[in-house]
Amino acid sequence: MTAAFEYGQAFSRNIGWITEQEQQVLRETRVAIAGMGGVGGSHLLTLTRLGIGRFSLSDFDRFGVENFNRQAGARLSSVGRPKLETLVEMALDINPHLDIRTFPQGIGAHNVDHFLSGASVYVDGLDFFAMDARRAVFSACHRLGVAATTAAPLGMGTAVLNFLPGKMSFEQYFRLDGLPEAEQYLRFLVGLAPARIHQGYLMDPSRVSLQARSGPSTPMACELCAGVAATQVLKIVLKRGRLLAAPWGLQFDAYENRLATTWRPGGNRHPLQRLAIAVGRWLLAGHLKPARQALPPSTEPQT
Repeated sequence: MTAAFEYGQAFSRNIGWITEQEQQVLRETRVAIAGMGGVGGSHLLTLTRLGIGRFSLSDFDRFGVENFNRQAGARLSSVGRPKLETLVEMALDINPHLDIRTFPQGIGAHNVDHFLSGASVYVDGLDFFAMDARRAVFSACHRLGVAATTAAPLGMGTAVLNFLPGKMSFEQYFRLDGLPEAEQYLRFLVGLAPARIHQGYLMDPSRVSLQARSGPSTPMACELCAGVAATQVLKIVLKRGRLLAAPWGLQFDAYENRLATTWRPGGNRHPLQRLAIAVGRWLLAGHLKPARQALPPSTEPQT
């Protein structure tokens, strides 16, 4: 089976949207992805099909039945299996010539530099609540000059932020340092999607609990994240196309048929963000209501 694989033929249908020379650049590119669950697995498979040839991957979790609604590697045959091992097999089944470094113990300050070594881009696939690991990776990206993108699955859409070398850092945007865990989660959520397009169709707010580290999800959001994140990777690596960097961001919601371009100078220091954080605390204290009765609509300009 391996002998039948030929890179140029496998990814020939990419040519036209990218050139043959650009395809070879992607082939030599290393992308780091932490987390092989909800969005991370879809990121890996989408980037593999784009023709990215090298990966650094991390995850320490195993698949369970509760993952079936959204995670690319979750199926009956993978229940109980390591997510990392499963997704590596799936990626190699697309391109058996991939160069993959694995980090099955997870990512932290002790190994993040090794994880990012040689990577052109970091794509965030960590669980929403893995804040210590996320902050460690984004901090290292800023220090090492590695471009980073995060595409968050929200409702039936995605919210995208890029943190690029020489631009605003993750910490400068979200401002999490020294804050309690629950406050970090809230600020991360508010900072991800200033336009708040997804808020209007949450049918059962009782399913959202930052304290219990739980919330609803959809497969549509995860697949949209993968498509948008892979496009950011392509633009970063090939150095073409308009690329927004924080404090600029994008949010697209397929349910609401809306796309918003957001701009929050100062990140969560911006007055609108500070207000949204304060309102978020009030709502999470037990005042969330069903669909279209939560926060007032955002005044964010739509495109």
